Amino acid sequence: MKDISRSVPKEDHDEKVSGRALYASDIQMADMHYAKTIRSDRPHARLVRIEYPTLPDGYIIVDHTDITGANHVNMIFEDWPVFAAGVVKHVGEPIALVCGPDKQVIQSICEQVVIEYEDLEPVFEFQDSVVQKAFKKGDPDTAFSQAKEIVERVYETGYQEQAYIEPQGFVGYLEGEKKVTLIGSIQCPYYVKNAVMKTLACDPDDVRVIQAAVGGAFGGKEEFPSLMACQLAVAVLKLKKPIKMIYEREEDMIVTTKRHPSKTTMTAALDETGKVLAIKAHVALDAGAYIGLSGVVLSRAMLAVTAAYTIDHLDVSGDVYVTHTVPNGAFRGFGAPQMIFAIEMFMHHLAKHLDKDPFDFRKAHQAKQGDKTATSGIFRDPILMDAMIEKATNMSDYHRKVKAYAAPNVYRGIGMSWFLHGCGFTGSGESDHIKAKVRLRKTEKDHVYVLVAAVDMGQGAKTTLKKVVVETLGVPYHQVTFDHPDTDDVPDSGPTVASRTAMIVGGLLSQAAQTLKETWQKGKEQVVEKRYRQPDFVVWDEKHLRGDAYPAYSWGVNIVEVSVSPVTYDVKVENIWSVYDVGKALDERIVIGQADGGIAQGVAYGYLEVMQHKKGTIQHKNMTDYIIPTSVDMAPTETVIFDNPYALGPYGAKGVGELSLVGGAPAVALAIEQAIGRPIHKIPATPEMIMELIRHETT
Repeated sequence: MKDISRSVPKEDHDEKVSGRALYASDIQMADMHYAKTIRSDRPHARLVRIEYPTLPDGYIIVDHTDITGANHVNMIFEDWPVFAAGVVKHVGEPIALVCGPDKQVIQSICEQVVIEYEDLEPVFEFQDSVVQKAFKKGDPDTAFSQAKEIVERVYETGYQEQAYIEPQGFVGYLEGEKKVTLIGSIQCPYYVKNAVMKTLACDPDDVRVIQAAVGGAFGGKEEFPSLMACQLAVAVLKLKKPIKMIYEREEDMIVTTKRHPSKTTMTAALDETGKVLAIKAHVALDAGAYIGLSGVVLSRAMLAVTAAYTIDHLDVSGDVYVTHTVPNGAFRGFGAPQMIFAIEMFMHHLAKHLDKDPFDFRKAHQAKQGDKTATSGIFRDPILMDAMIEKATNMSDYHRKVKAYAAPNVYRGIGMSWFLHGCGFTGSGESDHIKAKVRLRKTEKDHVYVLVAAVDMGQGAKTTLKKVVVETLGVPYHQVTFDHPDTDDVPDSGPTVASRTAMIVGGLLSQAAQTLKETWQKGKEQVVEKRYRQPDFVVWDEKHLRGDAYPAYSWGVNIVEVSVSPVTYDVKVENIWSVYDVGKALDERIVIGQADGGIAQGVAYGYLEVMQHKKGTIQHKNMTDYIIPTSVDMAPTETVIFDNPYALGPYGAKGVGELSLVGGAPAVALAIEQAIGRPIHKIPATPEMIMELIRHETT
């Protein structure tokens, strides 16, 4: 087995076991060089002329002319350049790298670079749709034609910054003459490897990617590290020295991907009793300058259109729009938070419009086992939402507080959301595209190594997946090792995204461990591999977005209680209660940690985290300007995990990582709505927005 320590030249590696995590910025090598990015300061412009200064010995500049392969990042679309060539499309777009041994000299060189632009007209509104998707369920046209009433509302969400503790970073160096090794803060080792191979136009054996310790990611280190890695790989081949490239916080926040801003139009067809016959929904996502993963984010948003409700007739469509702003991308929840905010608010607003009790109205539309999903698949597994909702309402004293806070001038509110989240990649993504493979290797000393590409980025994957193997084999914990993934050693088990690690990768490891246990030969080396096979019942039509979008769903209920100052309009979150069905918790402490962290991000998305751009330049570019909740802001939180084992998950486990985020925003927004007596259609619900709502009556 290789690990990060053995990737560092021996003379620079301290062999003592210290217990300290080795992050990318901690790695030291002899003759270490550094890299800084020259970036565009325009949102949209033609590059007329670039004049580089005379370089001191030992310094280089790398740009698109140094790329031997493809000058685009290997993703679904081929529009995102490694280095700008001819035109720039957002502020902060990388044009070149300056590399050398002294950071101050590098900075001086960057300041001497002269770039002449021809400004082009930037677009910041939804104008140019580059991806369109649509699907239907039932017969929405007939349902709308027969409706007693049609009601429409529009819901908007803004940016959200991942705010991981550790900024983006890599160290790159050569092994031999041409093999590029990259050690980075990443979620997806094989995404990085495949991207670099395409940019260098090289063989798989010429690229090695190793995960360093990762200080948080939340989706922000899914696709963006591939861009950095391609740039650094080209530089390493040209300079033939170890190079470290670590972003400072301000640079990281200005140029890395964010959660997509969205605008969702929801239209309901109601019958004479007030039942929702059909919903027509359109979601618009702001991709920023390049499409990246936005098409998949759009799909995932659309699939969540009815969340934990059953609506028989649907007409769902969506568009991805490009704008001259920083590209947006993966963020925990991946499109679902935008849509679940919209549907939860919409169902509540429909009830209010009909003068019905929102709780009873929503319960009447609640999804049940055997119902058709939004995409005409089937909810096959037991749904425990009745018991979960009862538990959550009892814990929080919800029904009494709803009535008490309805009195005038109380300025307190309580809001509830219920929701689901699909586990794993959408539709046939796992079977047709990822094709995950895991490997267990037993040595002659009967020590077992877990060989997977799954990354521990703080969510506890190392502990959870190792426990699956240990428990299945029935061996002592110290007899199993799970190192940071190294693509020279581990197979491609897929990216660490989409709430798939425990259920998909863990499930495969459970199968591999069972096979190893049954074939165990003491004192002999053995290798067992397993590859993912889609359950036979999962049938999916990707073109029409029809069928079983996921093999299983996790479910949740959030209740948030707030107070709002009638003077400053500041919101204080007073209490949070949550109930989740994640199948079976493989490690309850880790699941609770995930849940409490997720609800913090979800609630903050709804009322606290403000990020805006001005003519394409991000204005909230450090942790002073961009406010995330601290321990002082977080309210007392009570979380309950329900057991509802999934037959095909390891020990019954389903996904947990994203579930606990997606319901936070509508829960806090509904609580604020009650506290101020005004409907909320846009988040974050800031004091400025609340003031405007209170002073200017809206419907």
